[in-house]
Amino acid sequence: MEVRAKKSLGQHFLTDQDIARRIVDSLQGSPVLEVGPGMGVLTQYLLKQPSVILSEAKNLKAIEIDKESVAYLKKHFPELGDGLIEGDFLKMDLQGLFPGQFSIIGNFPYNISSQIFFKIIDNRDLVPEVVCMIQKEVAERIAEKPGTKTYGILSVFLQAWYDIEYLFTVGSGAFNPPPKVQSAVIRLTRNSRTELGCDEKLFKAVVKTAFGQRRKTLRNSLKPLLAGRLSGAEGSVFDLRPERLSVEDFIDLTLRLTP
Repeated sequence: MEVRAKKSLGQHFLTDQDIARRIVDSLQGSPVLEVGPGMGVLTQYLLKQPSVILSEAKNLKAIEIDKESVAYLKKHFPELGDGLIEGDFLKMDLQGLFPGQFSIIGNFPYNISSQIFFKIIDNRDLVPEVVCMIQKEVAERIAEKPGTKTYGILSVFLQAWYDIEYLFTVGSGAFNPPPKVQSAVIRLTRNSRTELGCDEKLFKAVVKTAFGQRRKTLRNSLKPLLAGRLSGAEGSVFDLRPERLSVEDFIDLTLRLTP
Protein backbone atom coordinates (compact mmCIF):
# COMPACT_ATOMS: atom_id res chain seq x y z
CA MET A 1 0.00 0.00 0.00
CA GLU A 2 1.34 3.39 -1.04
CA VAL A 3 -0.07 6.82 -0.31
CA ARG A 4 -0.78 9.04 -3.29
CA ALA A 5 0.77 12.50 -2.92
CA LYS A 6 -1.99 15.10 -3.02
CA LYS A 7 -1.27 18.48 -4.52
CA SER A 8 -4.07 20.07 -2.48
CA LEU A 9 -2.20 19.13 0.71
CA GLY A 10 1.20 20.17 -0.64
CA GLN A 11 2.51 16.63 -0.19
CA HIS A 12 6.05 15.73 -1.28
CA PHE A 13 7.10 12.56 0.51
CA LEU A 14 10.69 12.39 1.70
CA THR A 15 12.26 9.15 0.48
CA ASP A 16 15.94 9.67 1.37
CA GLN A 17 16.50 7.61 4.50
CA ASP A 18 19.81 9.29 5.38
CA ILE A 19 18.10 12.69 5.38
CA ALA A 20 15.28 11.30 7.51
CA ARG A 21 17.78 10.03 10.09
CA ARG A 22 19.59 13.37 10.14
CA ILE A 23 16.35 15.24 10.77
CA VAL A 24 15.38 12.99 13.68
CA ASP A 25 18.92 13.08 15.09
CA SER A 26 18.71 16.91 15.10
CA LEU A 27 15.90 16.75 17.65
CA GLN A 28 17.13 17.08 21.22
CA GLY A 29 14.02 17.04 23.39
CA SER A 30 11.02 14.84 24.18
CA PRO A 31 8.11 14.17 24.26
CA VAL A 32 7.55 14.80 20.56
CA LEU A 33 4.64 15.80 18.35
CA GLU A 34 5.17 14.94 14.68
CA VAL A 35 3.22 17.13 12.27
CA GLY A 36 2.18 15.48 9.00
CA PRO A 37 3.94 12.09 9.21
CA GLY A 38 2.72 10.99 5.76
CA MET A 39 4.08 7.48 5.26
CA GLY A 40 6.17 7.58 8.41
CA VAL A 41 9.64 8.28 7.03
CA LEU A 42 10.47 10.21 10.21
CA THR A 43 8.13 8.20 12.42
CA GLN A 44 10.13 5.00 11.95
CA TYR A 45 13.24 6.66 13.40
CA LEU A 46 11.35 8.55 16.11
CA LEU A 47 10.01 5.23 17.36
CA LYS A 48 13.60 4.06 17.82
CA GLN A 49 14.54 7.00 20.03
CA PRO A 50 15.41 5.85 23.59
CA SER A 51 12.93 8.29 25.19
CA VAL A 52 10.14 6.89 23.00
CA ILE A 53 11.06 3.22 23.46
CA LEU A 54 11.22 3.55 27.24
CA SER A 55 7.77 5.16 27.32
CA GLU A 56 6.22 2.55 25.00
CA ALA A 57 5.58 5.29 22.42
CA LYS A 58 3.61 7.47 24.87
CA ASN A 59 6.24 10.18 24.38
CA LEU A 60 5.38 10.35 20.68
CA LYS A 61 2.20 11.62 19.04
CA ALA A 62 1.59 12.25 15.35
CA ILE A 63 -1.13 14.35 13.77
CA GLU A 64 -2.12 13.71 10.15
CA ILE A 65 -4.92 15.31 8.13
CA ASP A 66 -4.81 12.88 5.16
CA LYS A 67 -7.13 9.90 5.67
CA GLU A 68 -5.10 7.75 3.30
CA SER A 69 -1.93 8.44 5.27
CA VAL A 70 -3.71 7.71 8.55
CA ALA A 71 -4.76 4.28 7.23
CA TYR A 72 -1.18 3.60 6.10
CA LEU A 73 0.28 4.63 9.45
CA LYS A 74 -2.20 2.52 11.42
CA LYS A 75 -1.20 -0.52 9.38
CA HIS A 76 2.57 -0.01 9.42
CA PHE A 77 3.06 1.65 12.82
CA PRO A 78 0.52 0.05 15.18
CA GLU A 79 2.76 0.93 18.13
CA LEU A 80 1.62 4.55 17.76
CA GLY A 81 -1.78 3.47 19.07
CA ASP A 82 -3.84 6.40 20.35
CA GLY A 83 -0.86 8.63 19.67
CA LEU A 84 -1.88 8.80 16.01
CA ILE A 85 -4.35 11.66 15.71
CA GLU A 86 -6.38 12.33 12.58
CA GLY A 87 -6.92 16.04 12.30
CA ASP A 88 -5.73 19.48 11.25
CA PHE A 89 -2.75 20.77 13.23
CA LEU A 90 -3.75 24.36 12.53
CA LYS A 91 -7.14 23.81 14.22
CA MET A 92 -5.86 21.62 17.03
CA ASP A 93 -5.78 22.64 20.70
CA LEU A 94 -2.22 21.82 21.76
CA GLN A 95 -3.01 22.15 25.45
CA GLY A 96 -3.19 18.77 27.17
CA LEU A 97 -1.48 16.78 24.42
CA PHE A 98 1.27 15.94 26.89
CA PRO A 99 1.56 16.57 30.65
CA GLY A 100 4.01 19.42 30.00
CA GLN A 101 6.13 20.86 27.22
CA PHE A 102 6.91 19.00 24.01
CA SER A 103 9.04 19.33 20.90
CA ILE A 104 7.64 19.49 17.36
CA ILE A 105 9.12 17.79 14.32
CA GLY A 106 7.93 17.46 10.76
CA ASN A 107 8.32 17.96 7.05
CA PHE A 108 5.96 20.92 6.90
CA PRO A 109 3.81 21.37 3.77
CA TYR A 110 5.31 24.40 2.05
CA ASN A 111 1.95 26.00 1.33
CA ILE A 112 1.06 26.32 5.03
CA SER A 113 4.48 26.51 6.72
CA SER A 114 4.00 30.16 7.75
CA GLN A 115 0.63 29.32 9.35
CA ILE A 116 2.27 26.46 11.25
CA PHE A 117 4.94 28.84 12.59
CA PHE A 118 2.33 31.37 13.73
CA LYS A 119 0.56 28.53 15.56
CA ILE A 120 3.85 27.60 17.24
CA ILE A 121 4.42 31.22 18.28
CA ASP A 122 0.97 31.29 19.87
CA ASN A 123 1.94 28.15 21.83
CA ARG A 124 5.55 29.12 22.51
CA ASP A 125 5.38 28.33 26.22
CA LEU A 126 4.43 24.74 25.37
CA VAL A 127 6.96 24.25 22.57
CA PRO A 128 10.64 24.73 23.51
CA GLU A 129 12.02 23.15 20.34
CA VAL A 130 11.07 22.66 16.68
CA VAL A 131 12.97 20.73 14.01
CA CYS A 132 11.40 20.98 10.59
CA MET A 133 12.00 20.82 6.87
CA ILE A 134 10.59 23.68 4.85
CA GLN A 135 11.24 25.48 1.58
CA LYS A 136 14.88 26.66 1.48
CA GLU A 137 13.89 30.24 0.69
CA VAL A 138 11.62 30.39 3.75
CA ALA A 139 14.27 28.77 5.96
CA GLU A 140 16.83 31.37 4.92
CA ARG A 141 14.34 34.16 5.55
CA ILE A 142 13.54 32.88 9.04
CA ALA A 143 17.19 32.47 10.02
CA GLU A 144 18.33 35.74 8.42
CA LYS A 145 19.74 38.61 10.46
CA PRO A 146 18.65 42.26 10.13
CA GLY A 147 20.04 44.24 7.21
CA THR A 148 19.24 41.87 4.35
CA LYS A 149 16.48 41.84 1.75
CA THR A 150 15.13 38.44 2.87
CA TYR A 151 14.69 39.50 6.51
CA GLY A 152 11.00 40.07 7.12
CA ILE A 153 7.87 39.62 9.22
CA LEU A 154 8.35 35.93 10.01
CA SER A 155 12.02 36.55 10.81
CA VAL A 156 11.10 39.11 13.47
CA PHE A 157 8.17 37.20 14.96
CA LEU A 158 10.08 33.92 15.29
CA GLN A 159 13.38 35.45 16.41
CA ALA A 160 11.53 37.29 19.16
CA TRP A 161 10.92 33.96 20.87
CA TYR A 162 13.32 31.42 19.33
CA ASP A 163 16.98 31.02 18.42
CA ILE A 164 17.08 29.83 14.80
CA GLU A 165 19.67 27.44 13.34
CA TYR A 166 19.88 26.65 9.63
CA LEU A 167 21.03 23.01 9.75
CA PHE A 168 21.34 21.74 6.18
CA THR A 169 19.97 21.93 2.64
CA VAL A 170 17.98 19.12 0.98
CA GLY A 171 17.81 18.72 -2.80
CA SER A 172 14.58 18.02 -4.66
CA GLY A 173 15.76 14.50 -5.56
CA ALA A 174 15.16 13.40 -1.96
CA PHE A 175 11.38 13.50 -2.50
CA ASN A 176 8.61 11.78 -4.39
CA PRO A 177 7.26 13.64 -6.25
CA PRO A 178 10.24 16.04 -6.36
CA PRO A 179 9.29 19.65 -5.54
CA LYS A 180 10.30 22.46 -7.88
CA VAL A 181 12.30 24.12 -5.10
CA GLN A 182 15.08 23.15 -2.74
CA SER A 183 14.34 22.42 0.90
CA ALA A 184 16.16 23.02 4.17
CA VAL A 185 16.07 21.80 7.75
CA ILE A 186 16.09 24.30 10.60
CA ARG A 187 15.95 24.06 14.37
CA LEU A 188 14.12 26.53 16.62
CA THR A 189 15.09 26.63 20.28
CA ARG A 190 13.09 28.70 22.74
CA ASN A 191 15.13 31.65 23.96
CA SER A 192 15.09 33.19 27.43
CA ARG A 193 12.56 35.91 26.60
CA THR A 194 9.43 35.57 28.72
CA GLU A 195 7.71 38.76 27.57
CA LEU A 196 8.28 41.47 24.99
CA GLY A 197 8.05 44.35 27.44
CA CYS A 198 5.58 46.09 25.15
CA ASP A 199 2.04 45.60 23.92
CA GLU A 200 2.26 42.40 21.82
CA LYS A 201 -0.74 43.28 19.64
CA LEU A 202 0.76 46.66 18.78
CA PHE A 203 4.19 45.04 18.23
CA LYS A 204 2.66 42.72 15.61
CA ALA A 205 0.86 45.63 13.97
CA VAL A 206 4.06 47.70 13.82
CA VAL A 207 6.06 44.86 12.25
CA LYS A 208 3.36 43.96 9.71
CA THR A 209 2.73 47.60 8.77
CA ALA A 210 6.44 48.34 8.39
CA PHE A 211 7.13 45.36 6.15
CA GLY A 212 3.90 45.88 4.24
CA GLN A 213 5.73 48.69 2.44
CA ARG A 214 9.28 47.53 3.01
CA ARG A 215 10.80 49.82 0.37
CA LYS A 216 9.62 52.87 2.25
CA THR A 217 11.25 54.34 5.33
CA LEU A 218 9.44 53.81 8.62
CA ARG A 219 8.49 57.49 8.62
CA ASN A 220 6.28 56.82 5.60
CA SER A 221 5.20 53.20 6.09
CA LEU A 222 4.10 53.75 9.70
CA LYS A 223 1.98 56.83 9.04
CA PRO A 224 -1.26 54.95 9.90
CA LEU A 225 0.16 54.15 13.34
CA LEU A 226 1.96 57.45 13.93
CA ALA A 227 -1.18 59.58 13.90
CA GLY A 228 -1.95 60.72 17.42
CA ARG A 229 0.66 58.48 19.00
CA LEU A 230 3.85 60.43 18.41
CA SER A 231 4.26 64.10 17.79
CA GLY A 232 6.09 63.79 14.53
CA ALA A 233 8.53 61.03 13.70
CA GLU A 234 11.51 62.08 15.76
CA GLY A 235 14.70 60.10 15.71
CA SER A 236 16.85 58.62 12.99
CA VAL A 237 15.16 55.23 13.32
CA PHE A 238 12.26 56.58 11.29
CA ASP A 239 14.61 57.20 8.37
CA LEU A 240 15.44 53.48 8.17
CA ARG A 241 13.73 50.73 6.24
CA PRO A 242 12.22 47.87 8.29
CA GLU A 243 14.84 45.24 7.36
CA ARG A 244 17.44 47.28 9.28
CA LEU A 245 15.66 46.81 12.62
CA SER A 246 16.33 43.96 15.05
CA VAL A 247 13.69 42.45 17.32
CA GLU A 248 14.86 44.77 20.10
CA ASP A 249 14.59 47.77 17.77
CA PHE A 250 11.00 46.86 16.93
CA ILE A 251 10.22 46.50 20.64
CA ASP A 252 11.68 49.97 21.30
CA LEU A 253 9.75 51.35 18.35
CA THR A 254 6.50 49.83 19.68
CA LEU A 255 7.11 51.45 23.06
CA ARG A 256 7.56 54.81 21.35
CA LEU A 257 4.25 54.35 19.56
CA THR A 258 2.37 53.23 22.66
CA PRO A 259 -0.25 55.84 23.65
